[in-house]
Amino acid sequence: MKSHTEYLTFNTDNRREYINITPDVEKALRKSGVKEGMILVSAMHITAGVWVNDAESGLLQDIDEWLEQLAPYKENYRHHRTGEQNGDAHLKNLLVHHQVIIPVTDGACDFGPWQQVYYAEFDGKRRKRLIIKVMGE
Repeated sequence: MKSHTEYLTFNTDNRREYINITPDVEKALRKSGVKEGMILVSAMHITAGVWVNDAESGLLQDIDEWLEQLAPYKENYRHHRTGEQNGDAHLKNLLVHHQVIIPVTDGACDFGPWQQVYYAEFDGKRRKRLIIKVMGE
């Protein structure tokens, strides 16, 4: 079995941003030489997330509004007693999760017709990392 690891680093301009990282995942797959296997894509911070969804107009804005309704930024999270001000970011991560596994078939990401991989930043304006781990034959 082969494996290949790459790290992406983010330092977003905004507190919340959504970045299509599909080209980076596909590049790591090509470099790995894996033809059949899987790719683990995992945010290495609990205030960020990773998901697979369609790349359709308006969808990112709809997701952002939905997450803000379910886990709004507010001052009175108990977590803020630690000195941090990112309680909502931790909750948003629970909603979208921090990692995905993508199947690899015949040397390509085995996506549905419009699926893409997104990095979701919920507490940005600071350095964060993500791991891409390709495994297979």
